[in-house]
Amino acid sequence: MNKKYIAEAIGTATLVILGCGTAMLVGCDAVNGGGYILTALAFGLTIVAMAYSIGNISGCHINPAVSLGVLLSGGMTTGEFIGYVISQCVGALCGSAVLAAIFGLGGVTDMTGGFGSNGLAGVNGNALAGLLVEIVLTFIFVIAILGVTSKKANHGSFGGLVIGLTLVVVHILGIGLTGTSVNPARSFGPAVVAAISGNAAPLASLWVFIVGPLVGAALAACVYKALEA
Repeated sequence: MNKKYIAEAIGTATLVILGCGTAMLVGCDAVNGGGYILTALAFGLTIVAMAYSIGNISGCHINPAVSLGVLLSGGMTTGEFIGYVISQCVGALCGSAVLAAIFGLGGVTDMTGGFGSNGLAGVNGNALAGLLVEIVLTFIFVIAILGVTSKKANHGSFGGLVIGLTLVVVHILGIGLTGTSVNPARSFGPAVVAAISGNAAPLASLWVFIVGPLVGAALAACVYKALEA
């Protein structure tokens, strides 16, 4: 198997274990705002760690939306894109399975109720509102990535840090609205494992967290290409 695909699977699994795992442990509600910050930092710092560990192997997309942005920007082939997405989804499933084992064997309460899966409670169940949130936040995240990784950029070794901090701030706003996906694989893994564990609720709105990030990423790629031209 292509080493890039293995790296993407490992990176995505790590993101789910540390990001969703933190959300499961501390909870994410408006009353306990500290949980927002901890979860946001967990996701962002994981991206930083992975960027500097597997970034030189696969580019550290660990997100189908990011891979779509790179594809539309001419940075990868369609075949590579498909391989990346499959690897990312497999990694997310494996990461969610690890969380299920840890929380199940340890008898730890999942404060999110669904392995850190995304939902629409923060927008009162309105799918269109949730879709808009995910499109906007993913647009911001992906356009930052495209800018930092552009051949014209001169960020030296700080690119991974910029990307990670962007994900932190995106989560700070988005957690209270949709739980913040901006990553179809990160939403897919926990929703599927939650359903297997008896909670099928996250599957009902899963399409929002697949379509929204992909649309946001496509828009970011198109806008960035126009600005860079």
